Amino acid sequence: MKKAIIFDMDGVICHTNPFHSVAFQEFFAKRGLYPTEEEFAMHMYGKSNSYIMSHFLERKVEGNELLELEDEKESLFREIYQDKVNPINGFLEFFESLKENGLLTGVATSAPRANLELIIGQLGIVEKMESIMASEDVTKHKPDPEVYIQSAKNLGVAPEHCVVFEDSFSGVTAAKNAGMKVVGVLSSHIKEELPICEFYIEDYKKLDVMSLIKLIFSNNL
Repeated sequence: MKKAIIFDMDGVICHTNPFHSVAFQEFFAKRGLYPTEEEFAMHMYGKSNSYIMSHFLERKVEGNELLELEDEKESLFREIYQDKVNPINGFLEFFESLKENGLLTGVATSAPRANLELIIGQLGIVEKMESIMASEDVTKHKPDPEVYIQSAKNLGVAPEHCVVFEDSFSGVTAAKNAGMKVVGVLSSHIKEELPICEFYIEDYKKLDVMSLIKLIFSNNL
């Protein structure tokens, strides 16, 4: 039976959230707004740009305006992050062990495709992913399960045979709503701030692929 591992990107493959915070601080400062880090933790991490901008600008941001503002903010992020791409400890070794064990892999992010291409392109794993999905590939964002349901279709694997690595409340909820198992990555939140996951990690060091698969697909869960 084929099994697949699907990764969110921000906070799961790389610790990008601090750099998104800097980009958003610059973006909002231009508009006379100065959100606190606590406000970002509540209303930025794991959220879509539509939600973030609508929340902090206190009005609905959509359509062409959203596209223009999103391009401005994400361009800022890429400028800040382009020479700082660095995976979470142990990620690349864990990813290689997934491929060595014949597991299908995908990435499913709420970030724009340009961000995805910057990050997984620099990490050299684009060609090793059987499914790649960014914000442009869906009409509904997390916590809606669309991105994970479509990822499973791309991979040709039933949702119940997919394991998702997520770090945010909305991301874990999306994966759960898709009927998938979830590993909570505690890079942005503590365990108690996420929906219940099958397993939790702080990084990928010492994470054994086969032990993880057996644990997650155990009937004892």
